[in-house]
Amino acid sequence: MAHLLHIDSSITGERSVSRRLTARAVAAWRAAHPDGTVTYRDLGQDPLPHLDTAGGLARMVPPDQHTPEQSASWRLTEELVAEVAQADTVVLGLPLYNYGAPSSVKTWVDHLIAPGLAFDPATGAGLLGGREFVVLGSRGGGYGEGTPRAGWDHSEPWLPHGLSRTGLEPRFISAELTLAPVNPAMAELIPLHEASLAAAERAIDELWTPVAAGV
Repeated sequence: MAHLLHIDSSITGERSVSRRLTARAVAAWRAAHPDGTVTYRDLGQDPLPHLDTAGGLARMVPPDQHTPEQSASWRLTEELVAEVAQADTVVLGLPLYNYGAPSSVKTWVDHLIAPGLAFDPATGAGLLGGREFVVLGSRGGGYGEGTPRAGWDHSEPWLPHGLSRTGLEPRFISAELTLAPVNPAMAELIPLHEASLAAAERAIDELWTPVAAGV
Protein backbone atom coordinates (compact mmCIF):
# COMPACT_ATOMS: atom_id res chain seq x y z
CA MET A 1 0.00 0.00 0.00
CA ALA A 2 1.36 3.40 -1.01
CA HIS A 3 2.23 5.78 1.82
CA LEU A 4 2.82 9.55 1.78
CA LEU A 5 4.53 11.77 4.34
CA HIS A 6 3.05 15.29 4.26
CA ILE A 7 5.07 18.02 6.00
CA ASP A 8 4.11 21.68 6.37
CA SER A 9 6.36 24.36 7.84
CA SER A 10 4.64 27.71 7.28
CA ILE A 11 3.72 29.76 10.34
CA THR A 12 1.03 31.80 8.55
CA GLY A 13 -1.83 29.33 8.81
CA GLU A 14 -4.68 29.73 6.34
CA ARG A 15 -2.85 32.57 4.56
CA SER A 16 0.01 30.27 3.64
CA VAL A 17 0.62 29.62 -0.05
CA SER A 18 2.91 26.67 0.66
CA ARG A 19 0.15 25.03 2.73
CA ARG A 20 -2.27 25.63 -0.14
CA LEU A 21 0.15 23.92 -2.51
CA THR A 22 0.84 20.94 -0.25
CA ALA A 23 -2.90 20.45 0.31
CA ARG A 24 -3.40 20.40 -3.45
CA ALA A 25 -0.58 17.90 -3.85
CA VAL A 26 -1.92 15.59 -1.16
CA ALA A 27 -5.37 15.69 -2.76
CA ALA A 28 -3.85 14.79 -6.13
CA TRP A 29 -1.82 11.98 -4.57
CA ARG A 30 -4.89 10.59 -2.79
CA ALA A 31 -6.84 10.65 -6.06
CA ALA A 32 -4.08 8.62 -7.71
CA HIS A 33 -3.68 6.30 -4.68
CA PRO A 34 -7.19 5.82 -3.29
CA ASP A 35 -6.01 3.04 -0.98
CA GLY A 36 -2.92 4.94 0.16
CA THR A 37 -2.20 6.26 3.64
CA VAL A 38 -0.83 9.60 4.81
CA THR A 39 1.26 10.68 7.79
CA TYR A 40 1.16 14.40 8.60
CA ARG A 41 3.72 16.52 10.46
CA ASP A 42 3.30 20.27 11.00
CA LEU A 43 6.66 21.87 11.71
CA GLY A 44 5.11 25.34 11.82
CA GLN A 45 2.55 24.43 14.47
CA ASP A 46 4.71 21.94 16.38
CA PRO A 47 8.39 22.73 15.73
CA LEU A 48 11.04 20.19 16.58
CA PRO A 49 13.63 20.93 19.28
CA HIS A 50 16.87 22.28 17.90
CA LEU A 51 19.98 20.22 18.49
CA ASP A 52 21.62 21.59 21.63
CA THR A 53 24.56 20.86 23.90
CA ALA A 54 22.50 18.58 26.13
CA GLY A 55 21.18 16.16 23.50
CA GLY A 56 22.62 17.10 20.14
CA LEU A 57 25.79 15.06 20.47
CA ALA A 58 23.73 11.85 20.52
CA ARG A 59 24.69 11.43 16.85
CA MET A 60 28.38 11.26 17.81
CA VAL A 61 28.12 9.02 20.90
CA PRO A 62 27.36 5.27 20.97
CA PRO A 63 23.77 4.70 22.16
CA ASP A 64 24.92 2.73 25.21
CA GLN A 65 26.80 5.85 26.35
CA HIS A 66 23.92 8.30 25.90
CA THR A 67 22.90 10.63 28.67
CA PRO A 68 19.13 10.82 29.30
CA GLU A 69 18.97 13.98 27.18
CA GLN A 70 20.89 12.35 24.36
CA SER A 71 18.63 9.28 24.49
CA ALA A 72 15.56 11.50 24.18
CA SER A 73 17.06 13.40 21.23
CA TRP A 74 18.06 10.17 19.51
CA ARG A 75 14.59 8.65 19.95
CA LEU A 76 13.10 11.68 18.19
CA THR A 77 15.61 11.32 15.38
CA GLU A 78 14.68 7.65 15.01
CA GLU A 79 11.02 8.65 14.77
CA LEU A 80 11.67 11.29 12.12
CA VAL A 81 13.87 9.03 10.00
CA ALA A 82 11.30 6.25 10.26
CA GLU A 83 8.59 8.58 8.97
CA VAL A 84 10.64 9.16 5.83
CA ALA A 85 11.73 5.55 5.49
CA GLN A 86 8.13 4.32 5.64
CA ALA A 87 6.96 6.71 2.91
CA ASP A 88 6.98 6.13 -0.82
CA THR A 89 6.45 9.85 -1.36
CA VAL A 90 7.38 12.86 0.79
CA VAL A 91 5.71 16.25 0.22
CA LEU A 92 7.31 19.22 1.99
CA GLY A 93 6.02 22.78 2.06
CA LEU A 94 8.96 25.21 2.00
CA PRO A 95 8.25 28.94 2.38
CA LEU A 96 11.13 31.37 2.11
CA TYR A 97 11.79 33.24 5.36
CA ASN A 98 14.38 36.03 5.39
CA TYR A 99 15.93 34.54 2.23
CA GLY A 100 16.41 31.10 3.79
CA ALA A 101 14.54 28.01 4.90
CA PRO A 102 12.41 28.18 8.04
CA SER A 103 14.48 27.17 11.06
CA SER A 104 12.00 24.35 11.64
CA VAL A 105 12.99 22.79 8.32
CA LYS A 106 16.69 23.19 9.12
CA THR A 107 16.06 21.40 12.41
CA TRP A 108 14.19 18.60 10.62
CA VAL A 109 17.17 18.17 8.30
CA ASP A 110 19.61 18.20 11.23
CA HIS A 111 17.68 15.36 12.86
CA LEU A 112 17.71 13.37 9.64
CA ILE A 113 21.50 13.43 9.33
CA ALA A 114 21.80 10.35 11.52
CA PRO A 115 24.55 7.73 11.06
CA GLY A 116 23.22 4.22 10.78
CA LEU A 117 19.69 5.48 10.18
CA ALA A 118 19.85 7.86 7.21
CA PHE A 119 23.33 7.05 5.93
CA ASP A 120 25.89 4.28 6.28
CA PRO A 121 28.76 5.64 8.40
CA ALA A 122 31.20 3.17 6.87
CA THR A 123 30.50 3.89 3.20
CA GLY A 124 28.70 7.24 3.38
CA ALA A 125 25.88 5.84 1.26
CA GLY A 126 22.48 7.42 1.80
CA LEU A 127 19.80 5.08 3.12
CA LEU A 128 16.70 7.14 2.29
CA GLY A 129 17.02 7.34 -1.48
CA GLY A 130 14.68 5.72 -3.95
CA ARG A 131 11.55 7.58 -2.83
CA GLU A 132 9.78 10.53 -4.38
CA PHE A 133 10.49 13.84 -2.64
CA VAL A 134 8.39 16.80 -3.80
CA VAL A 135 9.18 20.21 -2.32
CA LEU A 136 6.55 22.90 -2.79
CA GLY A 137 8.06 26.33 -2.33
CA SER A 138 6.58 29.77 -1.90
CA ARG A 139 8.49 33.02 -2.17
CA GLY A 140 7.13 36.45 -1.37
CA GLY A 141 9.33 38.13 -3.97
CA GLY A 142 10.99 37.20 -7.23
CA TYR A 143 14.51 35.81 -7.26
CA GLY A 144 15.04 34.61 -10.82
CA GLU A 145 17.80 35.65 -13.19
CA GLY A 146 17.59 39.33 -14.07
CA THR A 147 15.62 40.36 -10.99
CA PRO A 148 17.09 42.81 -8.45
CA ARG A 149 17.46 40.03 -5.88
CA ALA A 150 18.51 37.18 -8.11
CA GLY A 151 20.37 34.60 -6.03
CA TRP A 152 18.89 35.75 -2.72
CA ASP A 153 16.83 32.58 -2.35
CA HIS A 154 19.14 30.49 -0.17
CA SER A 155 16.48 27.91 0.68
CA GLU A 156 16.01 25.96 -2.54
CA PRO A 157 19.74 25.72 -3.38
CA TRP A 158 20.55 24.64 0.18
CA LEU A 159 18.10 21.79 0.66
CA PRO A 160 19.65 19.26 -1.78
CA HIS A 161 23.03 19.87 -0.16
CA GLY A 162 21.65 19.66 3.36
CA LEU A 163 20.04 16.29 2.63
CA SER A 164 22.73 14.93 0.32
CA ARG A 165 24.02 12.38 2.85
CA THR A 166 20.57 10.81 3.17
CA GLY A 167 20.05 10.01 -0.50
CA LEU A 168 16.89 12.13 -0.70
CA GLU A 169 16.70 14.11 -3.95
CA PRO A 170 14.11 16.91 -3.96
CA ARG A 171 12.03 17.96 -6.92
CA PHE A 172 11.02 21.62 -6.59
CA ILE A 173 7.78 23.27 -7.64
CA SER A 174 7.51 26.88 -6.49
CA ALA A 175 5.25 29.92 -6.68
CA GLU A 176 6.81 33.38 -6.57
CA LEU A 177 5.69 36.92 -5.75
CA THR A 178 3.17 35.65 -3.20
CA LEU A 179 3.20 39.02 -1.40
CA ALA A 180 1.99 40.90 -4.48
CA PRO A 181 -1.74 40.54 -3.66
CA VAL A 182 -1.27 41.93 -0.13
CA ASN A 183 1.52 44.48 -0.59
CA PRO A 184 0.35 47.65 -2.39
CA ALA A 185 3.91 48.39 -3.47
CA MET A 186 3.90 45.13 -5.46
CA ALA A 187 0.46 45.54 -7.03
CA GLU A 188 1.82 45.75 -10.56
CA LEU A 189 3.35 42.28 -10.06
CA ILE A 190 0.03 40.56 -9.33
CA PRO A 191 -0.30 39.18 -12.90
CA LEU A 192 3.18 37.66 -12.64
CA HIS A 193 2.28 36.13 -9.27
CA GLU A 194 -0.94 34.69 -10.65
CA ALA A 195 0.93 33.16 -13.59
CA SER A 196 3.56 31.68 -11.27
CA LEU A 197 0.93 30.22 -8.96
CA ALA A 198 -1.06 28.78 -11.86
CA ALA A 199 2.07 27.16 -13.28
CA ALA A 200 2.86 25.60 -9.89
CA GLU A 201 -0.68 24.28 -9.57
CA ARG A 202 -0.54 22.75 -13.06
CA ALA A 203 2.75 21.07 -12.24
CA ILE A 204 1.25 19.63 -9.06
CA ASP A 205 -1.82 18.36 -10.92
CA GLU A 206 0.45 16.52 -13.35
CA LEU A 207 2.59 14.80 -10.72
CA TRP A 208 0.54 11.62 -10.43
CA THR A 209 -1.62 11.77 -13.55
CA PRO A 210 -1.84 8.24 -15.01
CA VAL A 211 -0.10 7.96 -18.36
CA ALA A 212 -2.50 6.92 -21.13
CA ALA A 213 -1.88 3.44 -22.50
CA GLY A 214 0.26 3.45 -25.58
CA VAL A 215 1.48 7.02 -25.10
